[in-house]
Amino acid sequence: MIAETICSAVSAAGLGIAAITAYRKRFLAATRIAAYSLIPLGLVLTGAVEWAVDTAFSLTAWIGFGVLGVSWLLFMTTRALERRSGMSRKERRAAKAAQRDAVAPAAAAPSLGRGARPAARPAPKTNDSTDDFSDIEAILKKHGH
Repeated sequence: MIAETICSAVSAAGLGIAAITAYRKRFLAATRIAAYSLIPLGLVLTGAVEWAVDTAFSLTAWIGFGVLGVSWLLFMTTRALERRSGMSRKERRAAKAAQRDAVAPAAAAPSLGRGARPAARPAPKTNDSTDDFSDIEAILKKHGH
């Protein structure tokens, strides 16, 4: 009962602010304020406020939220472990692409126009620590640093 009264009062106050904003010729902002202020009234009329109050004081609901939290934690743990498998995202994508290219038949290759040459594929990168910074070093040398 008290929650419904508070939500109705918040909606009435929001509609009042929207009316003042519209009086000041700021119709877009007034429409947005009116939309936000109607949300609590809609929640009261649909019974969502009563459901939320009943849920907040229900032990069964809190146990359910705990089970959902454990489920989410398990999903995130498996995702973190999967990421720590040793392969980066680029390496996993390259492996999938290589697997896809190996499976695809040669006849499915697109035909090139007359006189056109196929584009050269870049060489695969190695995991040397010197390769990681070689382009940065080249830029710094170019600018005299």
